[in-house]
Parts: sequence; structure tokens; C-alpha cells
Amino acid sequence: MTSQRTQGALNTVRGRIEQAVGRLTGNRRQEIAGKVHEAQGGAQQSIGNISDAVRKDRTSAPNDVIP
Repeated sequence: MTSQRTQGALNTVRGRIEQAVGRLTGNRRQEIAGKVHEAQGGAQQSIGNISDAVRKDRTSAPNDVIP
């Protein structure tokens, strides 16, 4: 698991919490910031997933294929 995936998961949770607090307090700006953080977290997780897949594919490929 890459740090991108971990950081992405943390940002996603942070965003969800911010959205909930924003809704409870009626603070629309905080709610929107939470949506932004959640989206950033999702993007980071996707980058981490791709990175892991490439790393796994690279280590499982035959040595004569990798330059």
C-alpha cells in the first residue's frame, strides 16, 4: 500500500467529516471544502492504486521484458 493510498483515504474521511460538520452548523463553505477534500482523497487513492498496479506488474514481468 502506497502513501498515496493512505493519504487519500485520510483526505476522504476528513472531507466526509467536514461535510457533516458543515451541514450540522449550516456552514456551506465548510461543507463545500469537505467535498473538495473528499474528491482529492479519491484522486489520491486512484493514483495510489495505479502506482501499486504498475509496481506489481513490473515485479511480476519476466526480466527480459523490462529494459
